[in-house]
Amino acid sequence: MADMGAFRETVTAWAAGGPGGPAHELAARLPVRAVVLLEGPSDAAAVDALAASRGRNLAAEGVCVLPMGGAMSVGRFAGLLGPPGLGLRLTGLCDEAERGYYDRGLERAGAAQHGFFVCAADLEEELIRALGVTRVEELVRAEGDIRALQTFMRQPAQQGRTAQQQLRRFLGTKKGRKIRYGRVLVEALDPDRVPAPLDDLLTSL
Repeated sequence: MADMGAFRETVTAWAAGGPGGPAHELAARLPVRAVVLLEGPSDAAAVDALAASRGRNLAAEGVCVLPMGGAMSVGRFAGLLGPPGLGLRLTGLCDEAERGYYDRGLERAGAAQHGFFVCAADLEEELIRALGVTRVEELVRAEGDIRALQTFMRQPAQQGRTAQQQLRRFLGTKKGRKIRYGRVLVEALDPDRVPAPLDDLLTSL
């Protein structure tokens, strides 16, 4: 049976230059009503974790959570999935520094820009700020990474940075770590401490 994971894979292959037929077929069969465009898999892990904590199954609701592999891909995906392509509703998260890529890409595709929610630096920074440094360090300890964090924080390049900045950089130092902590940090949030961009995104779906 076709599922949202298969749709995500066919769209990614289409964006890489493959045929669009399979994506059209799956979009109609599932059916898909909206696509959440995200820069990478750690953002997707966070969105999925928040949805699960609220008892929602986005795939069953016809929502595809799709990591694009970088902000510069937004124009390509918006053209395939938005008004020029499948005609689906597009939404997602973007970093403030990458906002220009989103604005230009969505404009070229004729897609609404107001459906995208902006993180000040990135989603990891939003989550660390919401939880606080002490709580994030507790979670790092619980995950068995505290010695790696302490070693990282002693590096000369980290001196002069705030603990919040160091934690944010630490999450990206090992393959797969950002994805794992995208889930871990969201699951640790109090319901009233969810960062506004993430909360607004899920509420909009």
